Amino acid sequence: MPDFSPEPSDAIVADSGAAVSAPLPQPTPSFSPLYQQIKQAILHSLEAGEWKPLEAIPSEMELAKRYNVSQGTVRKAIDELAAENLVVRRQGKGTFVASHNERHVEYRFLRLHPDSGTVSTEGPAQRTILECKRARANAELARTLGLQSGDAVMQVRRLLTLGGTPTILEDIWLPAQLFKGLNADMLTTHQGPTYALFEKEFGVRTIRAEEQVRAVLPDAAQAELLEVTPHTPLLQVDRVSYTYNDAPVEVRKGLYRTDTHYYKNTLS
Repeated sequence: MPDFSPEPSDAIVADSGAAVSAPLPQPTPSFSPLYQQIKQAILHSLEAGEWKPLEAIPSEMELAKRYNVSQGTVRKAIDELAAENLVVRRQGKGTFVASHNERHVEYRFLRLHPDSGTVSTEGPAQRTILECKRARANAELARTLGLQSGDAVMQVRRLLTLGGTPTILEDIWLPAQLFKGLNADMLTTHQGPTYALFEKEFGVRTIRAEEQVRAVLPDAAQAELLEVTPHTPLLQVDRVSYTYNDAPVEVRKGLYRTDTHYYKNTLS
C-alpha cells in the first residue's frame, strides 16, 4: 500500500550555527481512505479478469490477508462494490462477480415500462437487426468513445418490438477493436440482454451508463419503422456506457414510443 508517512521537516541554520526547526509549507497530499484503496485494488483484479462474472471472489478473510488490512476495511470496500452492482452477496455462499445474465440485473439498464403490467410480465422484446456493419468514427463519436477520428467502429441498428408493437429504434456504436467478430446473426440469436452477450462473448462488462433524454419528432424513415406518423412525439435517449475505470465502450441513441409505455427512473 502507498506510504503516506510524513517526510522529515526542512530546517534552517541560525547565525549561531544551531539548527532551528522551520518547516517549509508543504502541499497537502491527496489520498483516499484505506477502504477506497482496497476497493480500487479489487476493481483492478475484476478489470484484469482475475474473477469472471458469476464467479466467487475470495472471502473477506482471504482478501484482508492478501492486502494486509482488517476484515472491516475489506467489508466496507465490498459494500460499496455491491451497492454499485459490481458484486453480489449471497447469504451463506459468499460474494460473486455480478453479471448481466442474472435475473435481478437483467433489466438494470431498461427504463421503458409498459402502461399495463411489468417488464417481466411483458416478456422479452422481439429484436430485429436492421444493420450491423463496420464504419469509421467521425470526430464527435471518436471523442465520446475515446478513439481517434476515423477509427473503426461497429454500427448496429435494431428495432425492438414490445407486446406486438414496434416500440424502440436504436442505433448503437461500439469500438471495433473490442468487438471483433460481432455480426447480425450473433445479435439475433442471442437469448437475453445484449450487455450479457458483450460480457460473455467479448469480455466487455458494462457497469454504468449516462443518459440524456429529450423529446423529438421522427424523420420519415424512423416514423415508418416505428409505425407512427412524422408528427408523433418520441423520446430520444442518448446513452454512453462505461466499463471499468470509466472507459467508454458504447454509444447508443434510442427513439422510444410512449403511447403504450413510459420512461421510469428511480432517484436515490
